[in-house]
Amino acid sequence: MPVRYGFRRFSDDDDFNDLDAEEMLRLLADDFMESGDLEEAMDRLLRDGFTDAEGERIEGLRDLLERTRAKRRELEQQGDPDGELQRYRDWLEDIEALEGNELESLLAEAEESGDERRREVTRDLVESKFMQRDLMSERLAERLASYRDYEFVSSEAREEFEQMMSELQQDVLNTYFEQSKEFLGKPDPEELARMREMMDALSTMIEQDRRGEGLDPSFDDFMEKFGDFFPGAENLEDVIRAMAERAAAAEAMFNSLSAEQQGELRGLFGQMMENMELNFSMNRLVSNLRQATPDIDWNRAHRMRGQDGSSFADATSVAEQLGELKNLEDFLGRANAAQGLPEVDVEAVRRNLGNDAATHVARLQKALKGLKDKGFVNRDGGRLELSPKGIRQIGQQALKDLFAQLRNSPTLGSHREATVARGGDREETSKPWEPGEPFALHLPKTLRNAIFRQGPGTPVKLHPDDFEVEEYEATRRSATVFAIDLSLSMAMRGNLVPAKKMVLALTQLIRTKFPRDFVAVVGFGETAQELRIEDIPALTIDYAYGTNLQHALALSRHLMRAERGERQIVVVTDGEPTAHLMDNGEPFFSWPPVHETLERTMAEVLRCTKAGVTINIFALDIERSQFPFVEQIGRVNGGRTFYTSVDELGVYALDDFVRSRRAG
Repeated sequence: MPVRYGFRRFSDDDDFNDLDAEEMLRLLADDFMESGDLEEAMDRLLRDGFTDAEGERIEGLRDLLERTRAKRRELEQQGDPDGELQRYRDWLEDIEALEGNELESLLAEAEESGDERRREVTRDLVESKFMQRDLMSERLAERLASYRDYEFVSSEAREEFEQMMSELQQDVLNTYFEQSKEFLGKPDPEELARMREMMDALSTMIEQDRRGEGLDPSFDDFMEKFGDFFPGAENLEDVIRAMAERAAAAEAMFNSLSAEQQGELRGLFGQMMENMELNFSMNRLVSNLRQATPDIDWNRAHRMRGQDGSSFADATSVAEQLGELKNLEDFLGRANAAQGLPEVDVEAVRRNLGNDAATHVARLQKALKGLKDKGFVNRDGGRLELSPKGIRQIGQQALKDLFAQLRNSPTLGSHREATVARGGDREETSKPWEPGEPFALHLPKTLRNAIFRQGPGTPVKLHPDDFEVEEYEATRRSATVFAIDLSLSMAMRGNLVPAKKMVLALTQLIRTKFPRDFVAVVGFGETAQELRIEDIPALTIDYAYGTNLQHALALSRHLMRAERGERQIVVVTDGEPTAHLMDNGEPFFSWPPVHETLERTMAEVLRCTKAGVTINIFALDIERSQFPFVEQIGRVNGGRTFYTSVDELGVYALDDFVRSRRAG
């Protein structure tokens, strides 16, 4: 019997394209930044499925769950143990009809012979045979037992009965020992004795293992003698699991019947096992298997309402598959898909739903494992959290996307300059070139990359991926504070996620390309507070009313108080100031904004201007006529105001930042 369970280990030669951890994180990023809950975002992604970077659709767990349920409904129309019982009943009736016809023919011939003695003997024989049949039980198992001692008059009926009993015997054995199909075509006493010996030896090992004793026989000795029953088994646990799953499936087949049908079928199986002298050994083994596998539901039942009769062994195989499908349903239907997915048995999915479904699950499992192995996520207090490395990766991906968008923009791309600003001494290092960077080519390493890519020979053809640029030590420092509006309208209008992606991208750019620069983030709603960059992805809106730009500017200016060089505040907002701090430090809110709010905000703009802090404002999805106050900020401070859609926010911010750094 083949081993049914065991998690599949991933290997380098898996025949599917890996969904790597970076791509999985990219797919998670937007949902995570909108909800602020990584576990919820992960669950939605795994349940709904997605399309990967190659355009391939990866089925989600919801799709696989529907497939599993459909397969279960299909299988329930195949198994039919009661139909098999009825087939044996009908077969026995046909045999009895053959015997009855033969008896009646004998009696008719005797009557026609004119021999009174023959008539008398034949009448006695026929009456005796019919009486034997009349006294037999109507229950199939007991009736078959009675026929074992019955002497058939009809040779054809006797042969049919022997064939039926042989088939029934084989069916019963195959119900518990699926592998026996391959080597017990017509079991003889010697083969049955070997099977009984195998069951007793296995029971003994289970009992010894439960008591903590050494195994006798040893597992190796057992497999040498009985390994043909368990191909692929590597240890005692494999053998126990294989036998237990099959025996539990047989129980599920019994349990699928009504109480009356179940009693008749159990009686038939008991009778057949008794005939084969296997009953005691089988009962002992099943009892041991139950104790050894408490995780298996031995009382499960399935709806099996097949229209066509099938063997008991086939019905058991259907019940076994239904059990696997039930386990899959339980895993796939768990509330927490991110925790349940690693437990899904890929090989069970392959057996029941096919290679495509198994490939989807395996790719999801491997990507989920990759997120952890690469350090992008970790668990903190039982919750799945994004690690600092994962946050940097999201920022890097956002920056890459912005550079690609900037490169393809017909309006912004044409404004970019092809000059190289060398802000310091040349270093002895180089790095791969990225779009948007100064182009100071490191020729030797660029040529080496091209040769490695295309191989020896001339001409050497360069590709953008070959470019390496010289690195220069930056001497000019800048300080930037990103002030993000966290008011309710930002989330309602879908502006918060693009704003967070822009901040992550630009902070990643500053940290990697301008490591000496100062960068900080401030969030403002009713009040303002400094935010850790690591908290940006999970950042949610301030549900208290108010857009307190005054406090945001004051806090940003305070954070840069010790910085020298260029200093700027980058404000991202979708509305005018509606809140300010009163003299006692408490926030005040009013819509429409009152004169005092605008006055106090403008007073803070003047303080920033006097301190040499530039205020650049990105006004999202708002017409100039609806946002007059920022126009006034720009005139007073000298900073720039960008009226942009949320889709272009990151591109505008990146373009402006790169320009300002080059201009210096």
